[in-house]
Amino acid sequence: MFKGAKRMAPLVFRKRDMSLKCGIVGLPNVGKSTLFNCISSSKAQAANFPFCTIEPNIGSTVVPDERLNVLSGICNPKRTIPATVEIVDIAGLVKGASKGEGLGNQFLANIRETDAILHVLRCFDDENVTHVDGSVDPVRDKEIIDMELQIKDLETVNNRIAKVQKQAQTGGDREAKKALELLQKYQAVLEKGRNAREVVVETPDEKRLAKEFCLLTCKPVMYVCNVDENSAKEGNAYVEAVRKAVSDEDARILVIAAKIESEIAELEDYEEKQMFLQEIGLERSGLERLVQGAYSLLNLQTFFTAGADECRAWTINKGDKAPQAAGVIHTDFEKGFIRAEVIKYEDFISLKSESACRAVGKLYSQGKDYVVEDGDIMHFLFNV
Repeated sequence: MFKGAKRMAPLVFRKRDMSLKCGIVGLPNVGKSTLFNCISSSKAQAANFPFCTIEPNIGSTVVPDERLNVLSGICNPKRTIPATVEIVDIAGLVKGASKGEGLGNQFLANIRETDAILHVLRCFDDENVTHVDGSVDPVRDKEIIDMELQIKDLETVNNRIAKVQKQAQTGGDREAKKALELLQKYQAVLEKGRNAREVVVETPDEKRLAKEFCLLTCKPVMYVCNVDENSAKEGNAYVEAVRKAVSDEDARILVIAAKIESEIAELEDYEEKQMFLQEIGLERSGLERLVQGAYSLLNLQTFFTAGADECRAWTINKGDKAPQAAGVIHTDFEKGFIRAEVIKYEDFISLKSESACRAVGKLYSQGKDYVVEDGDIMHFLFNV
């Protein structure tokens, strides 16, 4: 070990949880709060009237990952800590929300703070559940929400252009010029009634500026088609209409029967849950499919720390290098990074211990340019 180096004592320090934060949006009464209840440890109010949810409900749930359970079974640690997802149930948007209708400004501000949008669309018929527009039409509902978010983004873009245009054109401000060029690209797309995420940002400067602008329609989106129990496996005509409508978008679609999933979530016995899922023709719960879909949507992955004290899953971006992964645990690990000791998940499972992996050359010493792979088991050496 390098002189002065410290080997990471798992989980003595904390920097931050790079937990995923998803905002659930949609028109009133499409099943947002029911979905929230079935994927979150919190319990949101669910009722059959618009604006039942006024303040955003915030809850969290673990990221299902069987690999962590396997590691814990081998290491028998004092504690096992999974990665988490933060879920924000945002009150129902309505037409005119961009201009403040139905408490719209407050709701839009809540969306702005999330990493990704889970756009819930009602894809079921039920005369006992009121629809704010009088009929079931998920494509129309999607377009209403899209339009409100686009209007708000266009307002944001126009305001930013007004601030930087003079600096860019007459002041010789290079940063302002870069900002203006990107803002004009967003403006052109939004004025056509399209989402800002259609603008391709490639350079590091563009990516940084795009993040600073914090546009609502830049956020990755997953369309969650809320169906009846009989449509949970195959979907229905409403779902097919949504698929067709979003075929040219870089978005994901998840079919889920939120009401049934909420009932499954209430069950404590694992085998009972599996039996329930099998009865409706599903292999995995909606929670598992939603969280894994959101991870894929945001290009995230997991690495692990494992030992006698603790086994833990950590969330990072795909493509992150070893120092960045270390920094998720604590800033000191990144600042004073020396090297990482890496064991591949499959090797650890096969050989059952760190010492066994080391003995046969399956523990690898990696430097600051090492790109972390999904499932890596890592220890960090650092000096501060």
